[in-house]
Amino acid sequence: MTSPKKLSHIVLQTNRRREMIDWYCTVLGAEVLYEAERISFISYDDEHHRVAFLDPGPLVERQPDAAGLNHVAFTFANIDELTENYLRLKEIGVNPHRCVNHGVTTSMYYHDPDNNQVELLVDNFATAAEGQAYMRGRSTTDKNPVGVVYQPDELVARVRAGLRIEELASINA
Repeated sequence: MTSPKKLSHIVLQTNRRREMIDWYCTVLGAEVLYEAERISFISYDDEHHRVAFLDPGPLVERQPDAAGLNHVAFTFANIDELTENYLRLKEIGVNPHRCVNHGVTTSMYYHDPDNNQVELLVDNFATAAEGQAYMRGRSTTDKNPVGVVYQPDELVARVRAGLRIEELASINA
């Protein structure tokens, strides 16, 4: 069976287009590549667009208990970049609402202006194969199936003290 080679982009429907653009450009270090009357496209890498914002006209507020997408996640290259981004965002008042070491990833969860959940993470394994092996080896009786909550400032201190990424994968064990 043929599978896609990557996840290309997400499109968010919003009545807060300017606020959403500003938030995502700030959080992801992205730039606006194109804007029209009701749609905008941003990217933070070599992709022609990673996130788009569509304003179709008046929308009903998203209900917290509605079915739908739980969150979207963006991966940083290493733990230093994740923690430096956390500090940069913290300085301007953008704080995660939850931080979890999932074993396979170390993650920080934020809410965008429309209250969508956005996960910023780093993989805790050097290769995709190691991460997949970790996931396949999980048990339905794991004590912490979702992961272990952590304090981001404590993670920053540990990273600055020399924490190696390999140590993060064993935290959830």
